[in-house]
Amino acid sequence: MAKAHHQVVIVGAGAAGITTAASLRRRAPGNLDIAIVEPSEKHLYQPALTLVGAGLMSLKQIERRVDSLIPSGVKRIRAAVSAFAPEQNTVTLSNGEALTYDWLIVCTGIQLDLDKVEGLAAALGKNGVCSNYSPEHAAYTWRCVRDLKPGAKALFTQPPLPFKCPGAPQKAAYLTADHLRRRGIVGDVHYYVHAPVIFGVPFFAKELLKVAARHGINTHFQHNLVAIDGAKKIATFEVVGGEGQGQRVSAPFDMLHVSPPQRPLACVRESLLANAAGWVDVNQNTLQHVRYPNVFSLGDVCSSPNSKTAAAVRKQAPVVVRNLLKAMAGAPVAPEYDGYASCPLTTAYGKAILAEFVFGGKVTPTLPLSPARERWVNWWIKLTGLPILYWHYMLRGFEAFPRHNTAFKEPS
Repeated sequence: MAKAHHQVVIVGAGAAGITTAASLRRRAPGNLDIAIVEPSEKHLYQPALTLVGAGLMSLKQIERRVDSLIPSGVKRIRAAVSAFAPEQNTVTLSNGEALTYDWLIVCTGIQLDLDKVEGLAAALGKNGVCSNYSPEHAAYTWRCVRDLKPGAKALFTQPPLPFKCPGAPQKAAYLTADHLRRRGIVGDVHYYVHAPVIFGVPFFAKELLKVAARHGINTHFQHNLVAIDGAKKIATFEVVGGEGQGQRVSAPFDMLHVSPPQRPLACVRESLLANAAGWVDVNQNTLQHVRYPNVFSLGDVCSSPNSKTAAAVRKQAPVVVRNLLKAMAGAPVAPEYDGYASCPLTTAYGKAILAEFVFGGKVTPTLPLSPARERWVNWWIKLTGLPILYWHYMLRGFEAFPRHNTAFKEPS
């Protein structure tokens, strides 16, 4: 059977795939043959899952049909990729068909690795075990929060990096603590973090420790969730550093918000595109594959050591498109991506810190305001501004955004 061929094949119609396809359609010759491979019929604005879990949005508000987002002139292929063969410029689809390409852009996203925590798959969605990282369970998070009674023990976990939006686990903890305060309920909120710090960028970590203390949140660093007994409502953690390293400690809970470990899909991990850890192996500045020059990757699945956020995709997609067009023309690619990512950290209802940074944890704010301050305007940006930007600007391939300030000096 003859294989279908396209000049450009984009794998994945999440934030990275749609944005790249739209940007490419705006900048490439009109006759460029582009196909996008995506099995799902729904596209989610994933940054708002925190808001679903906080009772501020419904799942329907953050969903769109994939077909409604595919740019005009881009062919939609309803299938998943089961294997990559970059040496043959071929991808095999879940329906058994194969596609060949001249250029490949991999943005499959990543998946929750529920089996990494014993008992998590069976416990999730009942007995107070919830997760904003799971679209089907984010609304249950809000139900669990509303059901908390005086003295209730609520646990929040953060797994080892890398995973999507590292700020999201503590956002859920802050909003839950603030919700209890507003109801006049004294709760017992605990935050268990695999890392030795609350946030990977020291400038913001210093401020977030103050936020956690204000909310009365008990922080437990270098504790990794390893098992859940949902029926008995017991969570077990392994101490991964410091005093007590290697020991296991158990904690009872009324509510347990889990941020599950995450990993690339098997088709990526098991392919020649992957590095030793299973991520698509790219140059972190050009986003071109280090071994296959006709392959680019962006978004959560690529090996670039930036924070995995939609804001990172917003900066990565134009770099991929410009470098792809340069490579098509036989010109050298440019090292334009500086690792930019942004995390609007919702610290209470009506307040947020807008954390923006690049490689090395260098703070690079866009607004001419102190980035350490909790502000209402940052809350508005999270709830209203960024969704508008996402649906009506970013996913339509527009690229003219305010520049982040790389010359910002942190106060001494």
